[in-house]
Amino acid sequence: MHLFVVLNVRCRVSKQSGQMARHDSGLSKSIERWDNWRVRKLIEFFLPYTFNNMADSATAGNRGRGGFGRGGRGRGGARGRGGRRSDEKTEWVPVTKLGRLVKAGKIKSIEEIYLFSLPIKEYQIVDFFLSNLKDEVMKIMPVQKQTRAGQRTRFKAFVVIGDNDGHVGLGVKCSKEVATAIRGAIILAKLSIIPVRRGYWGSALGQPHTVPCKVTGKCGSALCRLVPAPRGTGIVAAPTPKKVLQLAGITDCYTTSRGSTRTLGNFVKATFAAIGNTYGFLTPDLWEETEFSKVPYQEFTDFLSQKARK
Repeated sequence: MHLFVVLNVRCRVSKQSGQMARHDSGLSKSIERWDNWRVRKLIEFFLPYTFNNMADSATAGNRGRGGFGRGGRGRGGARGRGGRRSDEKTEWVPVTKLGRLVKAGKIKSIEEIYLFSLPIKEYQIVDFFLSNLKDEVMKIMPVQKQTRAGQRTRFKAFVVIGDNDGHVGLGVKCSKEVATAIRGAIILAKLSIIPVRRGYWGSALGQPHTVPCKVTGKCGSALCRLVPAPRGTGIVAAPTPKKVLQLAGITDCYTTSRGSTRTLGNFVKATFAAIGNTYGFLTPDLWEETEFSKVPYQEFTDFLSQKARK
């Protein structure tokens, strides 16, 4: 009991003399002659805490872990931190105009989004159109920041995502934990997914299998150049760009590289930039006159306004 722990003395109060006789030597000589009203004040101060703690200890066995165990409202209870978690996937509720059009079926393919250069702000849009995406963790590296208290270490993840059929994305995320960094990098890779233009080497027979022309990408000192290759050549490249080209759906390609390719982050960014440049080169088969159509935001403006009212 707190009363006897704090006082550390067994005392009896004499009604005749008003003095306190002590039978315990735990306290010093200076407090041996306390008068009655000081003892009474101490008892009045500690008495509520004493009986409250006794009541808590008496009922703690029913609630577990000091009254806040798994059986009550604590962790894992109905109103605790564990009660809010749910393993069931919640339904996607779009928050952008593009997301609302995609979920309503107004936009039929992701190529329509690329045609009008609409920014993708929700990764669920990519999941809606590309359900067979594969991701590859290229590298996880620790990065540090010097602070007054020492060094703060975080983890940086490079993730490449693609469907092996003309779509590829690259995501880079830094976080305190490795798993969180990988999840964030996958989401950023989906938001940065781009179309890959493929072509032929020589005669246009069968499906496109290589890059349409020589393209170059650069990041830092790392430079990566993609060169068309005959059918059956395979991907002649280092392990880093080879994985990116496989996820992009390119089966035959020569590559050359320059600079510090040991820096994997810059090397994979240079390869991704080179793949993105395939649609930046205007070839004669794209000289045909373009038939312009309305932007989806303008075409389905009535639908968007109706949804906004609700």
